[in-house]
Amino acid sequence: MLVNLFKSKKILLIFIVLILLFLVFFWFYYQSNSKLEVNFLDVGQGDAILIKAPAGQNILIDGGPDRKIIKRLGENLNWWDKQIDLMILTHPHDDHASGLIEVIKRYRVKEIAYSGVVHNSPNYLVWLKLVQEQKIKLTIIDRPQTVKLSDNCRLEMIYPQTSLLGQEVENLNNSSMAIRLVYGKTKFLFVGDLEELIEKELLNSKIDLTANVLKVGHHGSDTSSSQVFLEKIKPQLAIISVGLKNDFGHPSLRIIKRLERLGIKVLRTDQLGTIKLISDQFGLVNF
Repeated sequence: MLVNLFKSKKILLIFIVLILLFLVFFWFYYQSNSKLEVNFLDVGQGDAILIKAPAGQNILIDGGPDRKIIKRLGENLNWWDKQIDLMILTHPHDDHASGLIEVIKRYRVKEIAYSGVVHNSPNYLVWLKLVQEQKIKLTIIDRPQTVKLSDNCRLEMIYPQTSLLGQEVENLNNSSMAIRLVYGKTKFLFVGDLEELIEKELLNSKIDLTANVLKVGHHGSDTSSSQVFLEKIKPQLAIISVGLKNDFGHPSLRIIKRLERLGIKVLRTDQLGTIKLISDQFGLVNF
C-alpha cells in the first residue's frame, strides 16, 4: 500500500512539474511573440510577405510564382503552426498568385481578401476554384477599410477605393491592393505592383501614406516609385522583392538612384534572401 501511495505521489509530482514547464514555455512563447515580425520572403521574381502579428495572427500577402513559398513559410513559421489567419492577394498576376495555390493545399487558411478583379490566368482560376471548394471566407476589398489585429496593431486597406469586382482592368498592376500596416509608431506600406497613375490617385486622396518601411512597387520597375510619391511616404527603408538576374531588368537603376538620393536604405531579396524586420511598436529593433 505504501509503495503504491509513493508511486501515485511521484506520478502526481511529475504531472505538476510538466504543467509548470508548459506554463513557463507558454509565457516565454507569448512574450517572444509580443513583437511584430514582417518577413519579405525570397520567392524569386515575385512577391510574398509573411506578417506575424503581435497577437499571434499569421497574415500572408501574395505567394510568389511557384512552390518556393512553401519552403519559405516552413523556414519562418514553427513546424506546428499550419494556419494562415488572413491571405491577401494584391492582384492576379502569376508572380503574386501562383504560390497561393499550394499554400491553400498545405495550410489552414481562415480568410482571404482580394479585389475580385477579372483575369483569365489559369493559375488564378485554379486558386479561385480551390477557395470555393474549401469554402474559405472571402472578403472583397472595394473601399478603404481597417482590419484590427490588436489594440495597437491594424491593417489599413487603402486601395482600391472603389469596387473592381467583376471588372476587367487593362493594366492589372494598377488593380493591386495597397495596404498599410500600423503597429504603434511603426508603419509599413505594401503597394503590390501599383504604377505612377495610381500613386497620383493615392496622393490626391489625402490618405496618410507615411511609413517607416516601403515595399517598393512593381519590383523596383521605373513605372512605379515616383519622386513625389516617395517624398510623401518618407520611408527609412525600401524593400525590393526581386529575382536574381531576372528577365525584366528589375530593379531599375533609375529607381535605385532615386531612393539613394532621398536617403532611403535599399534592401533587396535577390541580394539578401528573405528580409526579416521586427518592431516593438516604438521602432524597428533589428535595424
